[in-house]
Amino acid sequence: MLITLVAVALLAFYVAWNLGANDVANAMGTSVGSKAVTLKQALIIAGILEFTGAVLFGHEVTETLATKIANPALFAATPQIFVTGMVTVLISCGVWLQIATSRGLPVSSSHAVVGAIAGFSWVALGVEAIDWSSIGLITIGWVLTPLISGAIAALFYSQIKHWILDQPNQVVQLQEWIPWLSTLLLGVFGVIVLPSLTEPLTNFVIEQVGFTIPTYDIPLLTGAVAAVGLTIMSWRQLGDKRDKGEILPNPVERLFARFQLLSACFVAFAHGSNDVGNAIAPLAAIVYINRTGSVPTDGITIPIWILILGGAGIVGGLAVWGKKVIATIGENIIALQPSSGFCAELATATTILIASRLGLPVSTSHALVGGVVGIGLVQNIKSIKFQTLKGIAAAWLITIPVSAVLSAAIFSIARILFL
Repeated sequence: MLITLVAVALLAFYVAWNLGANDVANAMGTSVGSKAVTLKQALIIAGILEFTGAVLFGHEVTETLATKIANPALFAATPQIFVTGMVTVLISCGVWLQIATSRGLPVSSSHAVVGAIAGFSWVALGVEAIDWSSIGLITIGWVLTPLISGAIAALFYSQIKHWILDQPNQVVQLQEWIPWLSTLLLGVFGVIVLPSLTEPLTNFVIEQVGFTIPTYDIPLLTGAVAAVGLTIMSWRQLGDKRDKGEILPNPVERLFARFQLLSACFVAFAHGSNDVGNAIAPLAAIVYINRTGSVPTDGITIPIWILILGGAGIVGGLAVWGKKVIATIGENIIALQPSSGFCAELATATTILIASRLGLPVSTSHALVGGVVGIGLVQNIKSIKFQTLKGIAAAWLITIPVSAVLSAAIFSIARILFL
């Protein structure tokens, strides 16, 4: 059984590797496309934040995928079939993601995993083995993700365009808006993430110091200090108008490039927290069965080593194979400036982090493409390269059936050979 677990862990790492090569480009594609960061800087930053998000917040979505796509109660008497099915999920997802990445297509790993689980479940026990209510909820999330992200991005960008970019004195207007932009940027991240990050400190103060404080006081204080610090630092940078050799001589876009770098970090963190589950959920389910002898029917505890394995695979795949999809997202939909890229990334991070807290495995590529298109609609609909969108949409549509058929075929062969 140890050899089997090692083999499954390697398969999960393979899926995470391909996921990193394909999906993590969503986090940094717009930053590279707008010249806010270089490709090398993007790979380093995304690697660190993806790993952190995966380890700290990856358990919610992992639990959903491990216990709520296939109907686990029907596999209770045959856990070995469930294990075999989860192995075929890893193989089919890894293969499809690698094919898509080689062609530079930003497909959804969430689609691939859900399709693969549904495919093997159908072949194994019939249509009733699929938890259609969970599938329906996740599908609604996929449809709404680009719409919500696009609407948020369009709202953000239209306001920035009206109050800053279209004004005769952009620098003065931006100085007035910096505190609000700082609060917005850090507030989105802080409201969703900081309560969980600061929970150990809150518990320590209550239990060890004996001082009772409301749950959100420390996150609010941390966010307020960070927002004030970012505001002061941004004012200083904007006040220094000397050209220091940056790629962006425009002081307004130069400052937005720094804001966009922060928003890209949040997207990378959000992606790690949501999409790592796509790679490690089958492994988590198999480890649970190996430990307990039963199929997981409810929430399961995800061992930290599994989260670390997924995070490490994501980082490796991004570093080695991530360049093609970064080019598609960052350069081949619309031409981006840091101000527009910032809005697209902030909308994406908002959408994905909320989904992660709800345990919904949504698509980061859906969110970011939706955000970029939302920007294009505000700028000029003719600026959108619809030919690129057609290719992306086609890849989205075929991912579920392709992964389902692959998984069903591999499972059928495995059942004949091994079961």
